[in-house]
Amino acid sequence: MFLRSFFQSGSASSRNPGNDWSSWVSSVAARSSAAGAMVSKDTALALTALRGCVTLLAESVAQLPCELYRRTGDGNRERATDHPLYDVIHSQPNRKDTAFEYYEQAQGALGLDGNHIALIDRDGAGYVQELIPVSNTKVRVLKGNDGMPYYHLIDQNEILPSRMVHHIKGFSLDGYVGVSPIETNADAIGLAIATEEHASAVFSRGTTMSGVIERPREAAPITDQAKLDRLLSKFAERHSGIRNMFSVAMLQEGMTYKQLAMDNEKAQLLESRKHSAVTICQLYKVPPHMIQMMDRATFNNIEHMGLQFVIYTLLPWVKRHEAAMMRDLLLPSERSDLYIEFNVSGLLRGDQKSRYEAYAIGRNWGWLSANDVRRLENMPPIPGGDRYLTPLNMAEPGNSASALNATPAQMKEIEDILCRA
Repeated sequence: MFLRSFFQSGSASSRNPGNDWSSWVSSVAARSSAAGAMVSKDTALALTALRGCVTLLAESVAQLPCELYRRTGDGNRERATDHPLYDVIHSQPNRKDTAFEYYEQAQGALGLDGNHIALIDRDGAGYVQELIPVSNTKVRVLKGNDGMPYYHLIDQNEILPSRMVHHIKGFSLDGYVGVSPIETNADAIGLAIATEEHASAVFSRGTTMSGVIERPREAAPITDQAKLDRLLSKFAERHSGIRNMFSVAMLQEGMTYKQLAMDNEKAQLLESRKHSAVTICQLYKVPPHMIQMMDRATFNNIEHMGLQFVIYTLLPWVKRHEAAMMRDLLLPSERSDLYIEFNVSGLLRGDQKSRYEAYAIGRNWGWLSANDVRRLENMPPIPGGDRYLTPLNMAEPGNSASALNATPAQMKEIEDILCRA
């Protein structure tokens, strides 16, 4: 057990929760946005665009196979299936979760809180046996005098060193705790929440907007406030709400109804909702068509946008996972021979026609063999498929026979034919 006096907060003004970096992980309080809506993880997830972006990233990372490789002496690599860590990261990180469930939960926590924390269970030799995910609300990150992070388990009131914790950070301002995208963009998310609440309120009132009832100037004023309140309540009861959306009102004594609020067309309700969804896509760097917003997607650009998503959005998250696992799960003596990698090659491939055209160029110019192409397409090798072709105009002088792969008798026959011509 470590002494509490050994730890200090990451900020000089640590007594102020707003400036204490260690409160980022354990913060669960909602924050009021400029639009007046309260923003928390739960209210943010109620937005279809934000939930779509978070789950898209989580499922995209979770579906990638995670492998442990060993470098071989000839410059190649092989799967280290005999290592105790291989089964943990590839198949079952703990007794409860499958690999897909674990990585989905990890990336989901990163997308919402900016951090993923899991406890490391090691055996007597120091090898990882299990990765047990912990809710970010149950952990507080502390900075020790040695500059290393330590983790305070709030429920157990225990402090663990970094070698016992697997911590993946998102974008960080201090290097110890990732920044929550929901907390740092509360105003943009709050505007989206307010727009949805406004749309819900409009339809719950049967699309009836607020207004005033005007009486003629010469009409006697209603001095009884109770009578006036009953009149307005009765009018609202009969002519607002979904059940009364087609009701007809009859105004007497020259009364007129004047609408005060803007109608949905003037308020550009649909455009505002669409703009909020695009803003959330910008926050997570997700192309809008990947959450089913197909307005600007065409057959020509949708494939390129998909590749951009893999390269500029998905790969940085994958690299965060790989680097954190290399740091936390491998022993220092193993890192020169072993490394962890997610297989993203399948996502980076283009369409079938483009791939086959590229393979044909590489095959004809002699830098791809048949087995190289089959390996890229996840197909088994074939006998004799390791031969590389050489174009005739690229063959060395006097080496035509090897370029054509012809026997001496065949070469003599070719020369006789050329001489007769």
